Amino acid sequence: MKIRTLIVDDEPHAIEVLKNYLARFGEMEVTATCTDGIQAFRLLQQKPIDLMFLDIQMPGIKGTDLLKSLKNPPKVIFTTAYSEYALDGFELNAVDYLLKPISFERFLRAVDKIYQLNEHKSKPLITHEEPVSDAHTFIYLKVDRKTIKVNINDILWIESLRDYVKVVAVNNQTHITRQKISLLEEMLPENRFVRIHRSFIVALNKIDSFYAYSIDVAGYELPIGRNYKQDVQKKLKSERLQMG
Repeated sequence: MKIRTLIVDDEPHAIEVLKNYLARFGEMEVTATCTDGIQAFRLLQQKPIDLMFLDIQMPGIKGTDLLKSLKNPPKVIFTTAYSEYALDGFELNAVDYLLKPISFERFLRAVDKIYQLNEHKSKPLITHEEPVSDAHTFIYLKVDRKTIKVNINDILWIESLRDYVKVVAVNNQTHITRQKISLLEEMLPENRFVRIHRSFIVALNKIDSFYAYSIDVAGYELPIGRNYKQDVQKKLKSERLQMG
């Protein structure tokens, strides 16, 4: 399946770097390139785009303002020479934020996030007996000024803290990242996690016990939201059947 990609940058050299990187991936199809935000806005009204590499500091309109103007934006990876825009980028639910000059290794990590998101949306449910590919047993989290790798198997639960998310893992590991819980939910395999509340996602195999309106995980009692109760019961019933 092709990933239709748009590159938006006012620097021709930056566009060429990204095109050369993308050419190494058969699934990545560069649909178009634009040198300013207005041109990109018009193109997005005419052509379907799955992924946009978007510069922030451009003449006419900033990349962040362009993204805010879109009703149904594609997935976005920001590219910029200015690190101070990082928080703005993640507040807009960007998949990643690449600082120029962009190394291929850093670019590869960003593209891997896109593959993970697409894989979890299209991949059929996996039974507990079926092995999980090593390529999809971890996620990357932006914590402070570094990006850390977290093994999905170690996650106990994820908690939303307004504009931040807390990932609680085994061995008393806690990671706080500026991110939306909904984006992390898309990155996790849905047959292994369940959203129990607007503020909580729990690993199914880490649940110790559950009640009508709460779940126990590693000695902590987490609430089940009224709007999530039916889906939680369905997931837990499926879990018991598979374990039995």
